[in-house]
Amino acid sequence: MRRRHIGWIAGAAAAVLVAAGAVTYAVAEDSGDAGPRTPGAESADAGFARDMAVHHQQAVEMSYIVRDHTKNEEVRRLAYDIAQTQANQRGMLLGWLDLWGLPKVSAKPPMAWMGMGDMPERGDGSLMPGMATNTELNKLRSLDGKQAEVLYLQLMTDHHKGGIHMAEGCVAKCTVDVEKRLAQGMVDAQQSELQMMAQMLKERGAKPRS
Repeated sequence: MRRRHIGWIAGAAAAVLVAAGAVTYAVAEDSGDAGPRTPGAESADAGFARDMAVHHQQAVEMSYIVRDHTKNEEVRRLAYDIAQTQANQRGMLLGWLDLWGLPKVSAKPPMAWMGMGDMPERGDGSLMPGMATNTELNKLRSLDGKQAEVLYLQLMTDHHKGGIHMAEGCVAKCTVDVEKRLAQGMVDAQQSELQMMAQMLKERGAKPRS
């Protein structure tokens, strides 16, 4: 367990370094004679980067939980792919905030940049649509085998739906082209994974919760 977490920390750090080229490009592509233009702290670009970094972190956490609680190679492979992809994307999002000189937290509620800052919260650790509660995460940790697989697939289905909604908001509202392209890539990839997870649930005699 300790070795896995050390490996993840090293991987996350590497992801930030690898993302440096994309981070530089995110500002450089908007440069003109007047010099680089960077988003403001309350912009959609900054809001999406902050909120999606938090959203992604939970997906990584859930994926590592289920990898420790099932021997099914199909689920373990999906969980690994989700964890690696979202950890790398999280590194890029946080890297952009660093380059823009913007804070990684905001006094405003999550998703205020989408005009959803007044939405009711689920509470219990669920900060944004699709996020699991602490109670749900603890339940996932308590299960093994098929039961863990089903709950993970259901939680990740909800998570992806919330993430897609947020990414579509960035596609519509963000101004940095490379960030908009990353958001669109998230939409495309997670829609594909939703179809895969629906089939995996069906094979286990279950279905998405919503």
